[in-house]
Amino acid sequence: MSIRVRFAPSPTGYLHIGGARTALFNWLYARHNGGKFVLRVEDTDDARNSREAVDIILDGLRWMGLDWDEGPVSGDAMRESRGDLGPYFQSQRGEIYKRRIKELVDNDLAYEHEGAIKFRMTRNPVKIPDLVAGDVVRKLTDREEVDPDFVIVRSDGKPVFHLVNVVDDIEMKISHVIRGEDHLSNTSKHIELFKAFGVEPPKFAHIPLILNNDGSKMSKRDTGASMETYMDGGYLPSAVINYLSLLGWSPKDDTEVMPVAELIERFDLSGVQRANARFDMVKLDWQNYEHIRAMPEEDFKDRALEQLKSANINTSDFKNSYIEAAVATCTDKIKNLNDFAAYIGFYFQQEVSFDQDSAEKALTPDNKPYLSALREAYAELAQFDADSLQEALKATAVSCEVKNKLLVMPARVACTGSKVGPSLYHLFEVLGQAEVLKRFDAALARM
Repeated sequence: MSIRVRFAPSPTGYLHIGGARTALFNWLYARHNGGKFVLRVEDTDDARNSREAVDIILDGLRWMGLDWDEGPVSGDAMRESRGDLGPYFQSQRGEIYKRRIKELVDNDLAYEHEGAIKFRMTRNPVKIPDLVAGDVVRKLTDREEVDPDFVIVRSDGKPVFHLVNVVDDIEMKISHVIRGEDHLSNTSKHIELFKAFGVEPPKFAHIPLILNNDGSKMSKRDTGASMETYMDGGYLPSAVINYLSLLGWSPKDDTEVMPVAELIERFDLSGVQRANARFDMVKLDWQNYEHIRAMPEEDFKDRALEQLKSANINTSDFKNSYIEAAVATCTDKIKNLNDFAAYIGFYFQQEVSFDQDSAEKALTPDNKPYLSALREAYAELAQFDADSLQEALKATAVSCEVKNKLLVMPARVACTGSKVGPSLYHLFEVLGQAEVLKRFDAALARM
């Protein structure tokens, strides 16, 4: 069987985390099986859809790297220049729907009713074979027993979701419909429409919903519901993909951190679980840290420079060797891409920007003699490397008859402006002797 799957979002707002997970599962399944991933925008509701919402969806998919395989040529000159395809827009497929509606009416499978068109729904229970939920039998509700027929074209002439969804799946030869469990209740109608058109329905796989960590339904206002949270929030796309893949799917072992290539290799619908998944921001943050740690050195440096530039920190006046040494001091330390500026921005600033709380606690008159003594010790060093710096600080603490921490914290704040940051002696080494002494002098004057 030729695998063809689709993601069919409705552009009525932002890209929800559940929608992104649905797109990811479809994309992974297509890539795992050498199939096609089709993107189809369900924009037949003029009152609720917007071009801005379409762009938000497309930007989110591109950010995740979920490329689609086919579609009409875009009318956007900028996108054409990048070679982008499609996606398909249902608003541009009206003639196809008209032809299919006429087919149903001509075969007495649909009929006009009060200006609308209704489909003749079966009065019998409908069996839904599902690759995740198992066989589900959908019986008529009490209301449907009176009149199970349903509208496929509204009185204003607009076709409804049930019809266009099925028609497009037929026209696009979709083999597997992978979508959220909330659509399971619609599937009996869709199966009967497929049968009415004389087409074997695709295989269905309804994936579990994503809930908040407390088990409540995730709404638009909940933390983490929008993909923009991650696009702007310092997350790597690979980390978000890795985390979302594990919301409702298991690789059948204890592996948690996987690059995209491994996810593609291992993903299959047999691993999709039945129970609803709970969203855990702490676990996502851990995934992000692990993926940042695994970045190649050059990519890590590029990300650091991007974030510093975004924070208006200019690195252009510094030698590449200095930049590389500065960035190296935060390897294994950065948990979020947005942390770069606060963590290593001090390397590239002419004057230290002090955190008020850190300065008030560390740069006190009582600590001034200790920082002054350390300044003298560092000024006499012939070799300004991490080991020599550490030994000199320890020796100074002994001569001052105080614990190391009474020198460490004032020295750190004097050079970085903060109580946290890279390894103290390594950051001194990167800054260099002249710069460290200069920053000590500025802090001593402040004290």
